[in-house]
Order: sequence, then C-alpha cells, then structure tokens
Amino acid sequence: MYQEWRSLTFLHWRYRPETVQALLPPGLEVETWDGSAWVGLVPFLMRDVRPPLVPAAPWLSEFPETNVRTYVRDQRGRSGIWFFSLDAARLPAVLAARATYGLPYFWSRMRVHANGDRLDYRSRRRWPGPRGARCDAEVRIGAALSGVEVDPLVHFLTARYRLFSVFAGQIVAAEAEHPPWLLHHAEPLRLDENLLAVGGLPPPRGDVLAHASPGVRVRVGRWHR
Repeated sequence: MYQEWRSLTFLHWRYRPETVQALLPPGLEVETWDGSAWVGLVPFLMRDVRPPLVPAAPWLSEFPETNVRTYVRDQRGRSGIWFFSLDAARLPAVLAARATYGLPYFWSRMRVHANGDRLDYRSRRRWPGPRGARCDAEVRIGAALSGVEVDPLVHFLTARYRLFSVFAGQIVAAEAEHPPWLLHHAEPLRLDENLLAVGGLPPPRGDVLAHASPGVRVRVGRWHR
C-alpha cells in the first residue's frame, strides 16, 4: 500500500514492562528504554491511501486516524510496533484492514484540523465499540529538532519501520519505508482520551513526551510470517 501520514502528533508515556507484556501475544516481547516500556498515542491524517498502480479515490483515500501502540521484538530479535487499537474515519478501510491484515481497527467519527502552530484532533468511536472510546487533543507545535537534538530515546520511539499483527493465529510482520521524520517539539494544550484504558492499560505514570511532524510519504509492504 502507498499512503501519506500528515499532521502527526506523537504522545508517549512510560509503563512498567510487565504491565505491557501482559497485553502482548505469545511470540512478542516488549522493548524497553531506560528500564521502561513505552506506550504511544498517535493521531494524524491519512492521505492518498491506495494500492500500487491504482489512483487514490477522492473520499476513500483521505481520513483521520489515531493509534495506540507499543514497541516490541519478535523471536528473531527484530524490532517493530504492536498496535493496541487503530481508530479510523472510513468504514471500508476499517473492514478491509480487519479482514486482510488482522489489525484492531475501529470505525470512529473523527476530525483533524491544522491552524498555524496548532493541531486539533477529535475522535468518537462508532463500531465495534465501546462507543464511549474517545480522543480529543489540542497541541501547540514548537521549533523543529535538529539532527543533534533527536536523542536516542526519540529515535527509539519514532524510527520504526516494521509492524506486527496476528493473522490466522500466527505472528506476521510488514515493513514500512519512508524518509526520516522531520520532528518538532510539541506541547499538549488539552488532552481528553480514554483509548489507553479501553485498550486495557492503566493510567500512565509520569509526564507525557510530545513531538509533532508534518508527515512523510510511506510504502507499506505485504504481510509475511
């Protein structure tokens, strides 16, 4: 699949490794940094979503998405992303992702609005529920990070080029290719969400680590065992 990820915010919190590990399927191990597991909440806008050799459909190919994720290794030691949930605003995309990729997509009423240095996100889950699942956030975008400012932790949280899922009872993986992120400092001005709790996670401990990005063009490969 080809797609663009635009107007992203990365919100991350520390978690106890054993807390996150208990929510992972057999065959995946939580990755830690400085003794902590990390859980991310990432709202953004998907654009130009299409398979190869097919033009993007005007309505179907652009929609907001918000995912809740953590970082894992498989039994071969390969690093990647594990999604607890992915909310998207297009029901056909949700149904296709559930059927073909085994990803936990949910259909939601959503909005992404960019205005100067502000990003505003709204999400209310429709199906399959729970219908009270939500994510409302407003973020102020700060100065861009230079290469020397992207410390190893930020690289650990954002430079991820593989995603895992369970399909037909087996761990599968797909690779994602895109340019390096252009990252900015970010400040959450407002955050009202319960997607982490709905996904089985306790309230996060400590302060949120926030970054924003204008986005990248992406190619996502096929699943493989």
